[in-house]
Amino acid sequence: MKKKELKANAGEITIKKKRKRFTVDDLDLTLLSLPTVAWFVAFCYVPLFGIIFAFKNYKVKAGKGFIYSLFVHSKWVGFKNFDFLFRSPDVANIFRNTLAYNIVFLLIGVTVPVALAIMITQLHSRKLAKVCQTAVFLPHFLSWIVVSYFVFAFLSTDKGLINSLIRTLGGEQVLWYQDKQPWPFLLTFINTWKTFGYSMVVYMATITGIDQSLYESAVIDGATKWQQTKGITLPLLRPIISIMFIMNVGHIFSTDFGLFFQVTRDSNSLIDVTQTLDVYVYKALMQNNNYNYSSAVSLLQSVFGCILLLVANKVVKRIDPESGLF
Repeated sequence: MKKKELKANAGEITIKKKRKRFTVDDLDLTLLSLPTVAWFVAFCYVPLFGIIFAFKNYKVKAGKGFIYSLFVHSKWVGFKNFDFLFRSPDVANIFRNTLAYNIVFLLIGVTVPVALAIMITQLHSRKLAKVCQTAVFLPHFLSWIVVSYFVFAFLSTDKGLINSLIRTLGGEQVLWYQDKQPWPFLLTFINTWKTFGYSMVVYMATITGIDQSLYESAVIDGATKWQQTKGITLPLLRPIISIMFIMNVGHIFSTDFGLFFQVTRDSNSLIDVTQTLDVYVYKALMQNNNYNYSSAVSLLQSVFGCILLLVANKVVKRIDPESGLF
């Protein structure tokens, strides 16, 4: 009994030692984190209040405020707002485009940035590496409006650069915004060109942080560049690759509206290959002026994305316990 009491007392002392008082260092860290906490509360948690739109038939009551219109005047309709998406005759095409494009973007987003980051870090000239890094990263800062005008300058029927070259060589001009066949490839190429620079910088930062003595030891052992990449770089990149993969899986039901609407200039001829969830919701919102529908689909995308993120994280942790987002 005495031994048990001694162990219990020792456990209580250990717990008391762990329970430190709020120190000056804790105060500094807390003050530093306040702006971030305030940002997340204001822009991530307060907007969650809008979820209620997905379950209400929102109507404005003249002479009354927003709160009265939403909670008193607007009727509760349950899951009725979700029906408009699944009643659409194009629902199969919408989900097919959304998932197919995102799966392709996901595969390219994992392989191309990693390969390019490794190649740039292998350049002997630091100036050339900086120039290549800047050139690849620059499109990330361009808006889709600017990108759409660049694309139009190349693909315009009358004065586009490509059609001008075709006519100069004696060929017939191509009606790019009416022919849907090349657009899956074009959209994939444009998205890759604009977005993979950010991921590449993340991977380059990870490669730069790798201990150089590992490569020096590999060189002494006679390892080639490919063997160094395969045996050192890729294994140490695996955790960050896993995290980027999991985060992208969480967005698999969401698409970039600017890519599919602005770049294609909302061409009705291309609707079979450009109609995604976000484009469909925007058009339904503009035609019906119904915020309930857009809120319902946004909630649906968020729920599915959260589920896929959790599943992807569990699969990655099962494959490699040291990787994973959480």
